[in-house]
Amino acid sequence: MTSSLNSGSPAPLIKVQNWLRGGRISNFQLGKIYILEFFSTTCRYCGPALAHLAQLQEEFSDMGIEVIGVAAAEKAATADEARAQVDAWVTKWLPNSNIRIAFDYSGEMTKHWMDASLTFHFPLAFVVDRDSCIAFIGHPDSLDEVLPKVMDGSWRASSEAKNAEKERIAKGEIHAAKNALHGRIWAATKIEDWKTALSAIEEGTNLFPDEFSWRRWHVETLMGKMRDMEAGWIALGEFARTAIERNSEEWLLAAMQQLFHPYDYSGLLAERFSMGKELSERILRLYPQQGSRLRFYSYQTIAFYYHESGDNDRAVDLIEQALTFVDEESLADVKKQELKAQLLSALAEYKGEEV
Repeated sequence: MTSSLNSGSPAPLIKVQNWLRGGRISNFQLGKIYILEFFSTTCRYCGPALAHLAQLQEEFSDMGIEVIGVAAAEKAATADEARAQVDAWVTKWLPNSNIRIAFDYSGEMTKHWMDASLTFHFPLAFVVDRDSCIAFIGHPDSLDEVLPKVMDGSWRASSEAKNAEKERIAKGEIHAAKNALHGRIWAATKIEDWKTALSAIEEGTNLFPDEFSWRRWHVETLMGKMRDMEAGWIALGEFARTAIERNSEEWLLAAMQQLFHPYDYSGLLAERFSMGKELSERILRLYPQQGSRLRFYSYQTIAFYYHESGDNDRAVDLIEQALTFVDEESLADVKKQELKAQLLSALAEYKGEEV
C-alpha cells in the first residue's frame, strides 16, 4: 500500500455531514492557509492540541490562517450519538473559540484524507497552503516550527520538509502493512480459523522481527488456541533464544510470561524450569548494566518462577525487593498501593500465610 496524498498533492474536498461550529465550506480559498486537525474524543492529546491551534488562528488570523477541527472517526452506535459526543467534547475544550468544527460519520473524510495519506494516529494535522495543496501532514506539535515556513513559502521545497515527508510515508507504509495483517488475523479469529490466523501471525513475525508481540502472539495461538504443544514449545524456544540474544528486558519478560502462562506443560516440566532458570538469570544480570522502570514487575515475574520450581526463599526475597522498588517509582499513590497489594498477596502465598 502506498500513500496517494502527500506534500504537494491537491487538497481533497471537505465532505462532511455536519458543521458543529462555524459556517459550511467545501473547498479551499486560494491565498489562505488552512490547518485541519483530525481528532477523536477518546484521544487524550487532541483537546490541548486543538486548543493550541485555535490560539494560532487567533494569532495569525490577519495572515489568512484558518483552523478546522475534524471529527471523522468517532465510535458510537449511531451518527446522532457520535455527534453528541463530539459536541460535548468541543464545548469542554473550546468553550470560547470560533474555529470551525466539522463532523463526519460516513467515512469519507477518513478515506480521502487519513487513509489516502497512510496516517492513522490522532491528533493529526494537515496544512493546506495558499495554492490549495498539501504542505504538511503530521503531529500538530510540529506546527510552531513548520507554520511560519509555510506562510513565507519556504517549507515545501526545503530539505527538511522532504525528509519529514519521506519518514512519514515510510512509517505509514509499515503501519498500513500491520493494519492489513491485524485485519486478516481478527477476521480469522472470529470464525476460529486458527490455521489462517497462524499464517498471518507468522508473516508478521518475519516482517517485523524487532517486535516481540508477534512472537508472543505466535506462541499464544499455537498453545492456547490450537493446543499444539509440540509446535508451541518450538516457537517458545525460538522466542526465548532471540530474547537472550537481544539481551532485552522486555523480550525476556515477554518470554517468561508465556513460559508460566497456564498452558498444559505437564509433559515439559523439566524443560520449562530449565528455560525459566536461564531467562531469570539473564534478566537479573541486566540490572547492574542498566536501570529499569520495570524492575519491580521483573522481580514479581521471576519470583513466580522460583516459587513454581520450589525455591520459596528466593521467591520471598525477590518479592521483598520488588516492594522496595515500587516505593522508588514515580507513581500515583493509588497505583502504588494497588501494586503493593498484589506483591503482598504473593508474599503471603509464598510464605504460606493468610492473604
